[in-house]
Amino acid sequence: MPQRCPVPAEQQPLNEYQDVQGSWFYGWGSRSWSGYIKPLVWLWVSGWLVAGPMAAASFAPAKHPLPFGLSAAMGALVLPLLALLQLYVGWAHVGGRLRQTTVPYEESGWYDGQLWVKPEDVSNRDRLIVDYQVRPVLQRVRRTLGIIALMLALGLITWPLL
Repeated sequence: MPQRCPVPAEQQPLNEYQDVQGSWFYGWGSRSWSGYIKPLVWLWVSGWLVAGPMAAASFAPAKHPLPFGLSAAMGALVLPLLALLQLYVGWAHVGGRLRQTTVPYEESGWYDGQLWVKPEDVSNRDRLIVDYQVRPVLQRVRRTLGIIALMLALGLITWPLL
């Protein structure tokens, strides 16, 4: 006879995963490649609205186009960087909850915390979800963060050459 899960529905790792996957922000991490890149580009372009005028105050675009462009482009990376960090934290949290063999939960408030040990079939299902659904998203976000870090490093290295 299968054991009934005592964890409230909103605190069950599988439901948390489905919520993350279906949300407009976190679901962005599991989209197709173009669906993943478009919001990053939009955030970077939006970042120019703040970084561009700040860079123009330091470097007149007509007199110093390269320092202006480089500093504005690097400053505009802040928005995509912050969004990617939040995306990573959300997916990592859900992946961690799915990976655990026990599920901490609260029945009605912070003072009555309980621990539910997942049955083997639930634990195996959750591990498969982590391996085939969550881990690829985390790898994609890590790779993207690495590319942004490389771009920032290259910008800082080339800065003295301008």
